[in-house]
Amino acid sequence: MKIPFADPLLGDEELNNVIDAVKSTWIGALGKYLGQFEKDFSGYLGSKHASTVTNGTVAIHAALLALGIKPGDEVIVPDMTFVATANAAAFIGAKVVLADVEKDTWNIDPKEVAKKITKKTKAIIPVHLYGHPADMDPIMELARKNGLFVVEDCAEAAGAEYKGRKVGTIGDIGCFSFHASKLITTGEGGMCVTGRKELWEKIEHLKNHAMDEKRRYWHDMIGYNYRMTNIQAAIGVAQLRKLDRIIEKKRRIAGKYMDFLEGVGDIRFPAEKEWAKNVFWFFSMLSSKKDAIEIALKNRGIETRPFFWPMHELPMFRSSEKFPVSSMLHREGISLPSSALLEEGHIREVCRVIKSVF
Repeated sequence: MKIPFADPLLGDEELNNVIDAVKSTWIGALGKYLGQFEKDFSGYLGSKHASTVTNGTVAIHAALLALGIKPGDEVIVPDMTFVATANAAAFIGAKVVLADVEKDTWNIDPKEVAKKITKKTKAIIPVHLYGHPADMDPIMELARKNGLFVVEDCAEAAGAEYKGRKVGTIGDIGCFSFHASKLITTGEGGMCVTGRKELWEKIEHLKNHAMDEKRRYWHDMIGYNYRMTNIQAAIGVAQLRKLDRIIEKKRRIAGKYMDFLEGVGDIRFPAEKEWAKNVFWFFSMLSSKKDAIEIALKNRGIETRPFFWPMHELPMFRSSEKFPVSSMLHREGISLPSSALLEEGHIREVCRVIKSVF
């Protein structure tokens, strides 16, 4: 592709840390960078505890397990999200209950969540979609009134803020992804953060095959190999130091797209509520001409992404219920090149092609 979609911002800092980890011979699930990454990440967010894991999907799975979610329990997730959010609940045997999203933020609608709560509901998983925080206060109020847990899916929103608080620190557990396309990356990898020590201890136990710390190879329950490697953490330590710079660049990119595409056709831009700081993981927009825009850009070597398929249309979670907002978002949503390496000339070229469609 002439203009790729989401190349990571990597440099000598990451390379030097990896070389150091290799030279130490600690390249697996032990080593100094793991503890440092956890400490640095929890400090950045303002959370008490953090636990590295292998990816963002298992971060949600481990979080739900730590909270005691069991087969048959109901977990409410947004209909518009990446499938991992729903899959993590399904891994446990929980029933995935879908809620439609808001037209402006594209995040789970608290009013729709309220309609889906039953006696079997145990948890809500708000997703901070494409970098914009979900409206957490009404979600937390619903959780308090109904005795529910809240697991924040922050895979796309590291560093985003809700009313001055970093996402991931508001619910019971926050879950992050460090996939190669995310704001910061370890290739694959993830993190669980929480203010509650007992939940952190459960995640630490579960991710290491549930092995007793004092009796090696004694396991008191079914555990998992969800451990990050020291090499990945070495990359993460260097990446975290760049996160604020990456967010600043992403926000500038979003501003340029909106400046250059203002008033073009029926294009609608992503929101940034007065209570939110949007980190614009992807610059995503809506248009009835989404398909034509996608084809025109592809023909000129410019990579894009469609919005996620609504969960209710996937075979595993199929539902005859109507989800009009998430269906519209999938139909009209497109994400444009959003790499922190993008230059203004690239953005102008993308916008020139989009304007030609109209």
